[in-house]
Amino acid sequence: MVIATAQQFALAVEAAESIDELSNLLDAITGEMGCQFFALSHHVDMPRAPQPAIRIHNYPLEWEEFFDAQRLGPSDPVHRASHLTNVGFPWSRLPQLIVLTRRDEEILARSRRVGLADGFTVPAHIPGESAGSCSFATAHGRTIRTEWLPLAQFVGAAAFEGARRLSGVRRTDQDRPRLSDRQRDCIYWAARGKSDWETSQILGIGHDTASQHMKEARKRYGVTNRTQLAIHALYDGALTFTDALKR
Repeated sequence: MVIATAQQFALAVEAAESIDELSNLLDAITGEMGCQFFALSHHVDMPRAPQPAIRIHNYPLEWEEFFDAQRLGPSDPVHRASHLTNVGFPWSRLPQLIVLTRRDEEILARSRRVGLADGFTVPAHIPGESAGSCSFATAHGRTIRTEWLPLAQFVGAAAFEGARRLSGVRRTDQDRPRLSDRQRDCIYWAARGKSDWETSQILGIGHDTASQHMKEARKRYGVTNRTQLAIHALYDGALTFTDALKR
């Protein structure tokens, strides 16, 4: 049943044509998993976010108002804990993931008072975007059923990707600058600390040619220095962090 539900949800998310439709799908499958609430969002101060950000939820209005008034998007303990793992976690594991401050304890106590008694959070780490997550929560007297956690992991990831598509946050291949193989090679060595001259010797090309490849790559990304170029290449997947950290 879990596999069938996952497949059906994935197909429905792919076919969804609006955020409202995705929200309805999340609401339905949240109920199927025995939960009452869901919240999918980027971890930003939502009312004041300088860039497009996603938030879809059915949490109590009282909690949303408190959350935004206190600017908890970047500092909420559940959000902070999700930055330290790539897999979903029950809220009972928060003390093992982060050191809970007195303020954190107060926030968690307040969330329980408004009805968010127990939960499970699926992190979403997308290079070039604010961190995010998708959480599922139960009301008082109910706990997260462990047999549903694998499905919650899948649903959270699929829903977040669907939200990125529908909100326009996800970049398409057409949005990304296209680098030539040689430009990518030059950026690779630049990210590893090599000068244009050193890169030219490694690749067996002229110094002027290496410099021109770097100049054209900076132009395509609209940046002015090597560090910014390497960062953009990392975010676009032209480089990996392993590439950049090797010395």
